[in-house]
Amino acid sequence: MDEEEKKKGPSSFMGLMPLIGFLILYILSGLISGKFDSMPLLVGMIIAGIIGLALPAPKGQKKLSIAEKVNIFCEAGGESGLMMMVVIFILAGAFQGVATKMHAVSSVTNLGLSILPQNMILPGIFLIGCILSFAMGTSMGTIAALMPVGVMLAQKTGINPLVIAGAVIGGAMFGDNNSFISASAIAAVQSQKVLMKKKFLLNFMYYIPAIVLNCVFLALYPIKHIALTGNSYSYNVVDIIPYLIVIVLSLCGMNVMNVLMVGIVSGIVIGIIHGDFSLIGSMTYIQQGMAGMEDMAVICIFVGGVVGLMKYLGGIQWLIDTLSKNTKTQHGAELSIGMLIVLLCVATTNNTVAIITVGPMAQTIGKKFHLSRTRVAAILSMFATNVQGFIPYAGQCLVAAGMLHVSPMAVVPWVWYCYLTLAMSLVLVFTKFPKVKNEALEGYDNFENLSDDGTPLNSVEDAAIAAH
Repeated sequence: MDEEEKKKGPSSFMGLMPLIGFLILYILSGLISGKFDSMPLLVGMIIAGIIGLALPAPKGQKKLSIAEKVNIFCEAGGESGLMMMVVIFILAGAFQGVATKMHAVSSVTNLGLSILPQNMILPGIFLIGCILSFAMGTSMGTIAALMPVGVMLAQKTGINPLVIAGAVIGGAMFGDNNSFISASAIAAVQSQKVLMKKKFLLNFMYYIPAIVLNCVFLALYPIKHIALTGNSYSYNVVDIIPYLIVIVLSLCGMNVMNVLMVGIVSGIVIGIIHGDFSLIGSMTYIQQGMAGMEDMAVICIFVGGVVGLMKYLGGIQWLIDTLSKNTKTQHGAELSIGMLIVLLCVATTNNTVAIITVGPMAQTIGKKFHLSRTRVAAILSMFATNVQGFIPYAGQCLVAAGMLHVSPMAVVPWVWYCYLTLAMSLVLVFTKFPKVKNEALEGYDNFENLSDDGTPLNSVEDAAIAAH
């Protein structure tokens, strides 16, 4: 037992103080200012890092100088898997910058509106949101692009604008979880070393019932006869090609970095042919897109550093031990991961940051309870995006409500899709479907010897898996 305790490392509640301090500051600033985005996440994480550097070493842990603690912070923040995540974030931003300028976003939206049946306006808006967010990889971008169309439809048809807002937010959250270039999806798969395609297939399998039910509920909502004729929705199918390339190549299992680079090149070529920009001019939009993800990339590095300090201080181990006391089954372990994500999302209103923070803890829980890495990655992104959609002070509800000039709380009851997907997330946790066929490939026993997509790094691991 002593040997096992040494292997685990120290366990101390005080080791959670960096995270607790961050959450207290974040919540207090929101309560005092009335705006929960008043505390910049990066500033909050810097303060959390300072708290971690100031705390003394726990009992049984070697005491380190400030310089040595800073070294722990830097090593954890610069960990190879984390840096890979940062690079992917930046490439995703570059792709989005090019795709927006060469009219891919407007073409996707207008194509959907042009083929929308008049008696299916509400489920149609929801499905357009799903397609748009899946292509764009951002819920906020989808809401910003589609909500003005929703406002216009509400004004022209008399449909309850809150129902439209709920449909738009629901569609936006679909892509936030399932898109191959979504920051939260990337964070989930990279933290657990899972191929994006595997997480997507598991997520989508459980989300189909929620999508169908939401479409049925929206179709049954009583509305007067409406007509969309007379509206001109211009689009060019060629402009959608970069999104189609990204989706198809990702489903084929290509590495996400290669997928994004091919998508960027295709967007540049089409943009130049259509006269949207020159080759040199495209670099400006690539930079603008990257700049949109730079903040998240830097936050990601600081979160990694803070988590490294919390490991040294025993906070991560204390949290795992505490959860394990009342957790006896794999279902309980998976639910613990889900609840951790929910708490972080509610506190920070940023599901990507929540996933990055909980990811290392999920690895430890997964190894202890022999969980499937694919299931853990799916749980991380599912719980994070479900809850994010109906937090009234999160960006999604704030933007939609702001465009309608209503209270965000008025929108919350209408985000039906998010409630349905939360229910399906619980179904995933409490069922064994689909069963894990190969524990050696799916589990955490060989985690350190796996590449970022979960494949073994050398023939030694290949032999071990074959023998298993």
